[in-house]
This record gives sequence, C-alpha cells and structure tokens, in this order.
Amino acid sequence: MLGYRMNDISGHLENIVFMELLSRGYQVNIGKINELEVDFVAVKKDVRYYIQVAYLLSENRTIEREFSVLENIPDNYLKIVLSMDKIFDRSRNGILWYNLIDFPGNRTLKDTI
Repeated sequence: MLGYRMNDISGHLENIVFMELLSRGYQVNIGKINELEVDFVAVKKDVRYYIQVAYLLSENRTIEREFSVLENIPDNYLKIVLSMDKIFDRSRNGILWYNLIDFPGNRTLKDTI
C-alpha cells in the first residue's frame, strides 16, 4: 500500500500488519483522536482493536508517542502496540505490547485477531 521506500522500516512493518489484518477478515481504517493518529482500527463484527506499530521502542519519546494515543481512547476495546523489540513486556495501563514477529501466531487474543 505504501509503495517501496527502502529506508522506511516502520512503513514496511505497518504494511505487514495491515495486510495481515485484511487477510484475517478485518475492516481496517486509520483512527484519529484530536491531533493524534492511531495506525489501525481493525473491526470485524463486534470485535474492535486499536493497533500502533513501531520499529523499536528504544527511546522514551517513541514509547510515549505510541502508547499515549491509545491511552487517550476512552472505550474499552483492546489496544495493542507492536514492535520489533525483543525485550521485557512493555504493556502498560491495559495496553498490550507484543513483538511483531509473535503477533500473527499469537493465540491469546480474542478470535486470534
């Protein structure tokens, strides 16, 4: 969807997640809350997920950017941050973090996303 941009790793990761969500039958949109953007709002029947995708969560600025937008969404649908980090669990305030590689096969989410 984004076209080929050799140095845009984050864009490629977002494209992978987008295509995976479509292959699982989700309607996928970009969300917006105030001036903040949610990478994906995935909806199938009564299931909704808010998903942020980042290459790495190595800087506090990146962590805040990815999590704060989800923390501002006032409903109780599942909120997820995906990254390529292979570190301890970064989940916080009810927002789940997963390593992107583990995401497609993750069986712990309702209806396997």
